[in-house]
Amino acid sequence: MTSNSAGSPQHGGERVLPRNVKVLGWASLLNDVASEMVFPYLPAFLMVVLGGNKFVLGIMEGAADCVSSLVKLWSGAWSDRARSRKGFVVFGYAVAAVSRPLMAVLAAPWQLLLTRAADRVGKGIRTAPRDVMIADAADPRLRGRAFGFHRAMDHLGAAIGPLAALVAVWLITGEMFPGQLDPGQFRLLFGLTLLPGLAVVALLFFGLRERQPATSARGEFAWTLRPFDRRFRIYLLALFVFTLGNSSDAFLLVRAGEVGIPHGLLPILWCVFHVAKSGGNWLAGWFVFRVGPRPMILAGWGFYALVYLAFAFASAAWHIWALFLLYAVFYALTEPAEKTLVASLVSPERKGLAYGWFNFAVGIGALPASLIFGAIYQGFGGVVAFSWGAALALAASLILALVAPERQRLGQDRNPAAGTLP
Repeated sequence: MTSNSAGSPQHGGERVLPRNVKVLGWASLLNDVASEMVFPYLPAFLMVVLGGNKFVLGIMEGAADCVSSLVKLWSGAWSDRARSRKGFVVFGYAVAAVSRPLMAVLAAPWQLLLTRAADRVGKGIRTAPRDVMIADAADPRLRGRAFGFHRAMDHLGAAIGPLAALVAVWLITGEMFPGQLDPGQFRLLFGLTLLPGLAVVALLFFGLRERQPATSARGEFAWTLRPFDRRFRIYLLALFVFTLGNSSDAFLLVRAGEVGIPHGLLPILWCVFHVAKSGGNWLAGWFVFRVGPRPMILAGWGFYALVYLAFAFASAAWHIWALFLLYAVFYALTEPAEKTLVASLVSPERKGLAYGWFNFAVGIGALPASLIFGAIYQGFGGVVAFSWGAALALAASLILALVAPERQRLGQDRNPAAGTLP
C-alpha cells in the first residue's frame, strides 16, 4: 500500500480533502449520533431505574473524564512507538460501540459507572491517533480545513443524535415527548445505539487507510514533555489555564432556564447550537492557513470572554438564543486552529505524543473547571461565575500572546530545531 493511497498529503489537490479525513469525519458523525441518543437520558436512567443519585452521577462523569484523559496520553505515546494509528482508532470506536448498548442490561449504578468508563476509555484510545491521522493525511496548508471538517461532522452528529432519540422514543412509546420512560423503554433505546456503532466500526475497518511510515523501525515510547521545546509547553499551559475557566456548557442551559427559556425548548436550543457549531467549524477551517492558527485562537478566546460576560447579564429569552449562536463562533475560531497548531509545533515522529499531551491538558483542566464554576455560581451568583470564566480566558490569551511568533510558512512542516509558533 502506498502512502498516496493512505491519504498522504497531495500538494496538487489542495482543495480536495483526503480520503482518510472524510472517513474519519463520517465516523465521528455516526459515533456522535449514537452517543447523543444516550447522553440526555443517562441521568434519568441512573436515578429512576438504577436507584442512583446526583452524587453518583458526578462521580461517574468525573471518573470517566479522568480515565479518558490519562488514556489519551498513553495511546498517543504508544501509537508513536508502534508507528501505526489505524488499529488504535478502530479499537477505540469499537469499545464505544459495544459499551453503549450494554447499558440496556445494567441493574446497578456501579455497573453504569464501569460502562461509562469503558466508553470514555474507547474515546481515550482513539483520540490522539485519530488526530495524527488527520494531520498526516492533509497537506499542511489544508490542515485547518481538515480539522474544521472533522469537528463540523462531530457537531452535526451531536445535533442529529437527540433528534434521532426523539424519533426512536416516538416509535417506542407512541409519544414524541412522554412524561417519563419506563425501564424497558430506556433499555430498548440504549440497545438501538448498536446500529450506528457497528456502522462506525465497519466504515473505519474497510475505509481507513494506514499511511506507511517513513521508516519501519519502532519508535521510542515516551510519556514526558522532554521531546518538546519551550513554545509547545507554553501552549499547553495556556490551554490548561483557559480550560480551567471553560466549564461544562450545561451551565449555559442552567442560565437559559433562569432567564426564561422553557424546559421543553432546551433540546431545540441545544440542537440549533450544535448546527451552528458545525457550520462555523467548516467555514473557519478555510481561514486557518490564511490567518494562522495562533491569531485565530487568540481571537476565539477573547470572543469567549465577551460572550461569557454577556451571559452573566442576559435578561431576556432572545438574549440567550443570540448568545448561543455567538458562542458557536468561539468554537469555530478555536477548534480547527488548536489542533492545527499542535502539528506545526512538533516533529512528525512525536505527533502522537503531542496530541496525547494536548488532549491530556484539556481533559485534566476540565475536571476542576466545572466544580469551581459550580461552586462560585452556587455561592456568589452568575455574574461572578461567568466573570471568572472570562478572566481565565483573558489570562490564557496573555500567556499565549507573550510568546512572540517568528515568521514561518505554515505550508511547510515545522523544523524541530526552529521552535516557532505560527
